[in-house]
Amino acid sequence: MPTVIALDAMGTDRAPKPEIEGAIQAARHYDIQVMLVGREAQLRQELARYPAAEALPLVIVNATEVIGMGDKAAQAMRAKRDSSMRVGLRLVRERRADGFVTAGNTGAAMATAKVVLGTLPGVDRPGLAAVFPTASSSAAIMIDVGANVDCKPHNLEQFAVMGEVYFRSIFGKQRPRVGLLSIGEEETKGNELTFQAFHLLKALPINFVGNVEGRDLFNGNADVIICDGFVGNVALKVSEGVVQTVRYMLRESLKSTIVSKVGSLLSRNAFQRMKRRLDYSEYGGAPLLGVKGACIVSHGSSNSNAIKNALRVAAEYARAEITRKIEHELAQVQHNGVLSPTT
Repeated sequence: MPTVIALDAMGTDRAPKPEIEGAIQAARHYDIQVMLVGREAQLRQELARYPAAEALPLVIVNATEVIGMGDKAAQAMRAKRDSSMRVGLRLVRERRADGFVTAGNTGAAMATAKVVLGTLPGVDRPGLAAVFPTASSSAAIMIDVGANVDCKPHNLEQFAVMGEVYFRSIFGKQRPRVGLLSIGEEETKGNELTFQAFHLLKALPINFVGNVEGRDLFNGNADVIICDGFVGNVALKVSEGVVQTVRYMLRESLKSTIVSKVGSLLSRNAFQRMKRRLDYSEYGGAPLLGVKGACIVSHGSSNSNAIKNALRVAAEYARAEITRKIEHELAQVQHNGVLSPTT
């Protein structure tokens, strides 16, 4: 049986076009059935532009309301009870879908997921885990990248446990290196949050390598990087800006450089390989770790490739039973008296 993923088809800045195209690609290339959640008439009109999609496992689920990027998260979550976001998450709760993907309002996605799906025992604040490419040709994840702008030390402790389980499950590394993002490698560097979190992470049964710095996001010295959502989101956006600038500068440099035809071809091929490695759309989206189900949050500016890969990530998350593994790991740590109590 194919893995069933509910997709908020009204989430991106250009919805529903990227969602429809991404769903078609995912249904065509992966063993996934996509439930397109949104305003039915609008979705049917857009889907009709792709006649070949009739043979694919795509289903439309009507939702009459949309949570916009400018909506206040808590207010929209309560007021818009038939939003595409809430209806999609309800499909997961009712086990009609194995996972959920949205490129909509991040705050609303987190608030709605907490209410509709609920959080795992031992978690009071779920965190978003984003994937970063590294110079060592591997990958690293950072959690949290925007779900919680204000965190307490025990939140970072929970992020560490969840991030370690996620990395181990997806990338297959048995003892991933977990680092705490700070302004210096020394234990004495940082602010009050990192001081307290350092000692909590040090007591966990994980491979904690201590403080790491911003450069460690990309050099491969750590596999899982822990921070609060404010710092994580700033780091994520700065990284995206740097990637775009580097790509632009390389492209302009290649245009202005006089090389042979063979050299030009090799340069273009190298540029395309690098562009693919740095392209955020290849990574799909960030899973919201700590809720009872697979919930993937993507960029509002996601294109069809990003949606396709977000659906793939959601399916992999569900098939790997990561929610169950995180719950088990948290229970083990709590049983051993290591994990701080939630508030």
